[in-house]
Parts: sequence; C-alpha cells; structure tokens
Amino acid sequence: MKMLYQQMLAIFGVIFVMMAIVSVLFIRSTTANVWSNSFDQLEEYTDVLADNALQVNVARSAFEPNAAFIQNSEKILQNQRVRFIIYNADNAAVYPNQQAQSAVSIEAKTWAKLKEGTSVALPELTTDPRNGKQQSMTIYYRPVFLSNKLLFVVAAYAPVDNIQSSIRKTEYNLFIAFLLSALVAVVVSYFVARYQVGRINRLRQVTHQVAEGDYDVDLNLRSKSHDEVADLANDFQDMVQSLRDSQAEIHRQEERRRQFMADAAHEMRTPLTTINGLLEGLAYDAIPEESKGQSITLMRNETKRLIRLVNENLDYEKIRTNQILLKKQTFNATEALQDIVSQLSQKAAAAGDKLVLESAADVPVYADHDRFVQVMFNIAQNAIQFTQNGTITLSAKAGYHQTEFAVADTGIGMSEDQLKNIWERYYKADPSRKNTKYGESGLGLAIVHQLVTLHGGTIDVASKPNVGTTFTVTLPDEETAPKQAPITHTK
Repeated sequence: MKMLYQQMLAIFGVIFVMMAIVSVLFIRSTTANVWSNSFDQLEEYTDVLADNALQVNVARSAFEPNAAFIQNSEKILQNQRVRFIIYNADNAAVYPNQQAQSAVSIEAKTWAKLKEGTSVALPELTTDPRNGKQQSMTIYYRPVFLSNKLLFVVAAYAPVDNIQSSIRKTEYNLFIAFLLSALVAVVVSYFVARYQVGRINRLRQVTHQVAEGDYDVDLNLRSKSHDEVADLANDFQDMVQSLRDSQAEIHRQEERRRQFMADAAHEMRTPLTTINGLLEGLAYDAIPEESKGQSITLMRNETKRLIRLVNENLDYEKIRTNQILLKKQTFNATEALQDIVSQLSQKAAAAGDKLVLESAADVPVYADHDRFVQVMFNIAQNAIQFTQNGTITLSAKAGYHQTEFAVADTGIGMSEDQLKNIWERYYKADPSRKNTKYGESGLGLAIVHQLVTLHGGTIDVASKPNVGTTFTVTLPDEETAPKQAPITHTK
C-alpha cells in the first residue's frame, strides 16, 4: 500500500473513531436527557393537579377530584398525548371514571414505594393504565399525604413513541452530521496525507540525486514546518553539505596530491640521476681516485634525501590512521631542545640565522621523546627554511598541568590565507622553495599537527608578513593527558 493511502487511512481512522465515540456518547446523553425531561414534565403536571385539581376535606381525610379542571388540562396537553389518573388510598382509580372497572391498579411493588412517600417514574409501562390495553407508556406517580397518611396518588402518563420519536430525530440528524463529517474527514485526510507524502517524495528525489553524485541539492523544507520530517530534511541537508565539503576537500587534496607526486618525482629524479651518474663513473673508473670519496659522500646525501621523502609520507599515513604507539614518559625538555639546537646550528649558520634557546635548566614534559624531538625539530627546521639572516628562538616553560613550547623566527612570515592551510598535507606556503636542499614535501607541518593532536595537546601559530612567525605547542602533563586510543591497522 502506498504511503499516501496509509496516511489517509491513519488520519481518517483517527477521525472516524473519534466521531463514533462522540456520536455514541452524544446519543446516550441525549436519550438520557429526553427521558429526564419527560419525567420532569410529568412531575410538574402531577404537582399542578395535586395543588389545583383535587378538593381535600381535611376533617374527613377525603378528597374529590375536579374533573373539569383535569379534562381541560388534558385538552391543553392533547398534542403531547398526556393523560391523568387519580388513585385513592385503596389503589383504586377514581378518575377519569370512578365506575370504570377496566382501569389497571398500580403494581404491588410500586404501590409499596408510594405508601412510603416515594414518587415513582416508570420509563416503559406495557399497558395503558386506563383500559389495560397493550401499549408502551411512560408514567409518573406522585403520592399525596395528609397527617402522615396516604390520601391519594396522582399519575401522569404519555405514550413512549413521543419520546422515541424525538430520539429518532436526534439520531437521524446525528447520522447525517456523521456522514458529512466523514466526507470532510476523507477530503482533509487526503490533502494532509498528500502534503506529507509530497515532502517525503521530495526528500526521496534529492536522495536519489545525492546517490548519483549530485550534491548541489536543496530541500527547501527548513522554514516551512518544525516536525520530524522537517528535522530529517534539516539533517539530510546538513549531511549533503558535509558531503559537498568533503567532495571539495577531496578535489583539493587530489590536486595537492598530484602536485606532490609531480614534486616528489622531480625531487627523486634529481638525486637518482646524480646517484646513477656517479655509480656509472665509479663503474667505468671515470672518476679520479681523489674524487671518489667526495662522490660517495654526495651519493649518501642524495640517498638520505630520498629516504627522508619516503619516510615523511609513511610517517604521516601511520600517524593519520593511528598506527603508531606513543611511549609517553616524563623527561627534561631542555636537554632535548639543546640537542635540536646543536643539530640545526650548521643549517642555521648556512642561512645566516642565529639559533637561541631560552629555557630553564629543567623543564619537565610528558610525551613520547622521539616524537617530541620530531615535532620541535620540524618546526625549527621550517623556521630556518623561511628565515634569512635572522634569529630563531626556541623557548620552553612549565605551566599549570601543561608545558608550553614556542619557536619564533624573524623570517618572511605568512598571510592569513596561508595560515588557514599550513596544517594540510602537501601544502607549501612558498611553492618556490620546493626544491631546496631541505627537500620540502609539504608534509612536515601536517605531521607536526597530527603528532601534537595525538598527544592531546594544541598547536597555534601567529604570523605577519615580513615580520616573522611564532609556533606555540602546548602539551598536557601526565595527570591531564588523554589515554591513546587503540591502534587500528588499516591496509
């Protein structure tokens, strides 16, 4: 069954059941009110007769009915077919005809209640109390006492078909209203269901578009309603936006990957060509004996460049996929930074830079020693690469439940657009430097960012063009550092 009909059936079913319940309750209430009103009217008639149609002789404890008054009352009420009977204390009818033998006496059970002073209403009497003929009647008995003694009973009765006729009219009118309401319910349920199904079909349509790779879709359901379908549409639109952003990111990364492959191929080709030429020279004794040592050194340097390029890619993938295990421990960060300064002093001097370390003698840090050195080494080397004849300052200080490190240079700096992308792999803030002797691949800072994040720390960068750049690394201590997630091995 299509959802349109399911929605219609559900909505119509709810309306139908509600109307049926209301109709049944209304009929029962109306019927009860009709019967109650009928008895109230008969009670009022008996009160009038008891007060005006009977002449009571107190001395003799007797009464005499005023037949003319009663007959006039019956004429007035003839459209309602109301009749009256007067019974004496012996349960004998004295009106309308004291000599009538066909009048029906009051049943013993009812008479007992009347003698106790209780008025009695009988909803359906099967015989006419005047002549005993079979006829459905409704009757009301009202006892009248004198000196705590039953004097007479006034009875007012009318055919039941009057009441039933009123009830049937009410039921008929309610049935017509029920049919009209059902028709309106069908129409309303159709349009409501069509509206809901239309929204779902729209969602289904755009889902099909997304499945075919078209992410440029808009549901246009955000501001029209605030129900579950609208929430689903909002979530779906957010998902599409995420897919769109992911697709754009994939394209951007793919372009950078292609650029990197071209750069890597170029960088690899140069050292490989150099190594191959030197090997051929050594093989054919084309290199003088005194130059062989220099040739071997050159081949070793070029080989290290290749190894560094390959290792950077392998390290990034392992870090990105959480395939490395950090061996965290607390050690003196100052000693590690002194080693880094010693290793990079020669490169800094070649660029005309001055390396400065500002740190206390003992600054404890909780981290993986080798990965910490890798992070600070890459940042410092990056600073040297983009600084000529300047100063590079490495600093460390202990904070509250953390250790802060900074690498500040006086180099060329970066613009705001460059700062937004420096953590992305294959990105080069200055593409013209891709062929330097440091073998920049665009992965160094991406690796740094991943390693700092893996430690549960943060890394921030502030830079101004032609002023300099400052990298700030913050690592938590052992008490606040997060535990490393389980290592996942991916193919």
